[in-house]
Amino acid sequence: MLNLFWHSHNPCRAAYSTQYRSAIFYHNDEQKKIALETMQVEEARRGKIQTAIVPATAFYLAEDYHQKYALRNAPELMAEFQTMYPKLNDFVNSTAAARVNGYIHGSGSVSQFEKEAPSLGLSDNALIVLRRYVR
Repeated sequence: MLNLFWHSHNPCRAAYSTQYRSAIFYHNDEQKKIALETMQVEEARRGKIQTAIVPATAFYLAEDYHQKYALRNAPELMAEFQTMYPKLNDFVNSTAAARVNGYIHGSGSVSQFEKEAPSLGLSDNALIVLRRYVR
């Protein structure tokens, strides 16, 4: 899982504010150890890592406009989710919206998508649109 984390963004780029920083939050010493070890591997490959490795504390949701950011920028798909989840809280907590957001962002395989597509609750037209994002 940390492999995905290190390769899904640029951990060498410094954040311009705390709320946008790259971070790994650990719950115990074993998680901290794994995070530090994988960070050292990445630093050897890529240079100075800016990712913070800090204890997990209280969790706060991001502002509304950050929720499912990639999905919000796909109007054809977002329109379907707004119909399915007219209340923001339901949209934010939707597993289907989270999965679609991930596919739009480039996560997930074609075979995984094809297996999962029928359970996402999308129309045939929306699935055609979403397939364009899946690599």
